[in-house]
Formats: sequence, C-alpha cells, structure tokens
Amino acid sequence: MSELAKKSRPQFRNIHVTQLIHYRLPAAGVMSILHRISGAGMFLTLPIVLLFFDWSITSELSYARLMEVFDLTIVKLLLCGLAWAFLHHLLAGIRHLVSDMHIGLAKEQSAAWGKGVLIGGVALSVLAWLKIFGVF
Repeated sequence: MSELAKKSRPQFRNIHVTQLIHYRLPAAGVMSILHRISGAGMFLTLPIVLLFFDWSITSELSYARLMEVFDLTIVKLLLCGLAWAFLHHLLAGIRHLVSDMHIGLAKEQSAAWGKGVLIGGVALSVLAWLKIFGVF
C-alpha cells in the first residue's frame, strides 16, 4: 500500500515560448493553424478584393486601370498570397467537413489528411502563381 501512496502523478507543463521552435507539431496541427491564418488573411484583405471587384465592373476606364495595377509586382505577390490562402482554406475546409461526418478521425488518417491538404494547397498554389506571373 505504501508503494501506491508514494507513486506521484505525472506533471504536465506548458511549453515555454523559447521551446516552440523545437516542438514538433503533427501535420494535422500545422494544417489547422494554417487554416486559421488563411481565413484571417482572406478576411483582412477583403476590402482590397472588393475594391478590385468594384474597379473591374464600374467602367472600361476603371478596368484598364485595374489591369495596370495588376502588372505591379507587389500586387502579383498579394494575389499569390490570396491564391494560397483561398486554396488552402478550401482544402482544409473540405477536410473539416469530412471529419464532421466522422470519417478519417484515426491518428494515421488524420496525419494523412494533414499532409494531403498541405501538399495539395501548395501544388495548386504553384499552378495559380504560374498563371499570375504569366508563365502559361
């Protein structure tokens, strides 16, 4: 009986900020964090997207001005970021909808979903980036 009384429970501590670099987050965790970041990024750039949309439908002159703005490298980089945010958010959202149906919740399946979303988001984004920069 004394051995059971001496046995202490394991202590769980929070990770300190300096340990975050060395913490190994699973692919599903990285995907989930990036899902939040991509959603916030799309939300914060919504006024710019709405301005671009307004310019595209107002008149021929404003559309021509928009095409000049789209030739700027900084705007192309912004569009590349938005393309990644949209595509990653879309794929991660599909993953979340599937998990809401209780599909793919096992540890191995969740890791595979996480890797698939990360790789798929980057692959589709590269195609969008090539289109934005006029490679094809």
